[in-house]
Amino acid sequence: MYTINNHFQIDHLEECLLISVFDQPARLEGAGKLADEKLNGQLTGLLKAGEISGRRNKVTKVHTLGQLGPKILLFVGLGKRDTVSFESLRESFGAAFKLIKNSRISEISVALDTFHTEHVDIQDTAHAFGEAFQLSTYEFAGYKQKSNEKQKHIETITIYSESDSQDLKASLEVGHVFGKATNSARTLVNIPGNLLTSTDLAEYASELGKKYDFETEILDKEDMIKLGMGALLAVNQGSTEPPKMIVLKYQGKEEWKDVIGLVGKGVTFDTGGYSIKTKAGIVGMKTDMGGAAAVLGAMEIIGELKPEQNVVAVIPSTDNMISGNAFKPDDVITSMSGKTIEVLNTDAEGRLVLADAVTYAKQHGAEYLVDVATLTGGVITALGMDMTGAMTNNEDLFIEVLEASHEAGEPIWRLPITEKDKKRVRGSRIADLNNSPGSPGHAIMGGAFIGEFAEDTPWVHLDIAGTSTTNSLSELGTPGGTGVMTRTLATLVERFGEK
Repeated sequence: MYTINNHFQIDHLEECLLISVFDQPARLEGAGKLADEKLNGQLTGLLKAGEISGRRNKVTKVHTLGQLGPKILLFVGLGKRDTVSFESLRESFGAAFKLIKNSRISEISVALDTFHTEHVDIQDTAHAFGEAFQLSTYEFAGYKQKSNEKQKHIETITIYSESDSQDLKASLEVGHVFGKATNSARTLVNIPGNLLTSTDLAEYASELGKKYDFETEILDKEDMIKLGMGALLAVNQGSTEPPKMIVLKYQGKEEWKDVIGLVGKGVTFDTGGYSIKTKAGIVGMKTDMGGAAAVLGAMEIIGELKPEQNVVAVIPSTDNMISGNAFKPDDVITSMSGKTIEVLNTDAEGRLVLADAVTYAKQHGAEYLVDVATLTGGVITALGMDMTGAMTNNEDLFIEVLEASHEAGEPIWRLPITEKDKKRVRGSRIADLNNSPGSPGHAIMGGAFIGEFAEDTPWVHLDIAGTSTTNSLSELGTPGGTGVMTRTLATLVERFGEK
């Protein structure tokens, strides 16, 4: 799809050429200046008149009417030069791709050297371009009857740059892989619960394992009974769909050591159980497997890029339904770790399935743990819809995750876990733990509960209840699943592999 050309000429015949414009002062440089000279300063006139803007994410289409090689010039506003970052550049590219898609343009070229700055080098610019292409053009196909009209897609992209072609192509491909895998996670989140059961999720993971030669293990209900996974089994009690414990192992080192465990909540639909959700709150609960989607997306990136790091992905999957067999408030269950749990809230089921998954990840040799889950409405109350909540028992690992999230453009904010918080989780009169000590600090209680099973293993908990979906259209996405934390987890693994 990507062709690198080190020799730019404004007379090349092509459908559409992307050129950057910076703001304050707005001026044409490089390819833009060449185009302006060929058009006798008409572009400068449009710039002065405000018809072409350097404001961030402002994209202007100019038809050349046969006066240049490109039929269309697309000017992409980047804002002030000294404020351009990897993330802002990715958004600007996304805005351009949105317009290109709506314009039904199938062949594009980009004067890439006009986009990088002293703050974002050409390699990162290429990465941002490849990632933005995938993220911004994503659509969930859905289930509507389709018209006979064929959608036009971008088929070829020519990159003009004087930089090394091999290095550029590698950066473009890495960005492409990151964006594509995030889209895979988005699609999983968008699929309805009746079409994505635990069995379906396990089959998806198995296919991923075959494609990338991961060691794959899928535990069935009988296996879980033998292993004593009482927490996951309790959540599954009310369902006619069998549970699955999904394990994918990637070995990037000679020895199976320094293993990162990625644990993703895979509840394919959550009624809340007998602590039933409201009629408004239950809508959208097909997305309660957003953590599992992020982990599978990260494993797709890992399979493509093959970092020198060992990873075990563990996904506990079930739905949480209501029936005569369903678990109830006041039940006491025994987790795989042997710890007993008093169930005070059947809608606090995510932490229960994660309890057994964390224990199982440790049994598979995980020496570092990161769990990802659409865990609590409390994190939305605390941090809103744009910030992922994080908790930890280890400062060094948290800093690694934080830096990976910055690099990926997926912000997180740390919430505390104090000894008093732990005491509340341990505050059952009849069991070792209770799964819901009350609404105050609800997000923290969820994290503190999972931390009881991480124990001394370095661990970070990521609550994506607010960030896993969106109702808004943006430069890089559409309403629906966001695939959040896919890129952060993969970046974390890459960074570990480079140590």
